[in-house]
Amino acid sequence: MRLDKFLKVSRIIKRRTVAREFADGDRVLINGRVAKPSSKVKPGDMITINSGDRKTVYEVIDIQENIKASEAKNLYKIIE
Repeated sequence: MRLDKFLKVSRIIKRRTVAREFADGDRVLINGRVAKPSSKVKPGDMITINSGDRKTVYEVIDIQENIKASEAKNLYKIIE
């Protein structure tokens, strides 16, 4: 699944356009490498999001095309 779509479906970032802007601004890393919005995400990947002076690392647990908002947190685990 594309990075921008995963960030939206998992509700880490609420809108796909905002997720795309984060990735275009080199603020999203997958496994330590700068990621583009079209980068592929798979279970086991580590996604790092830099927002201002905050850095959050997520581990991808599962990939789903559509999921209920209440179950979205099951797609990832916050590492730090």
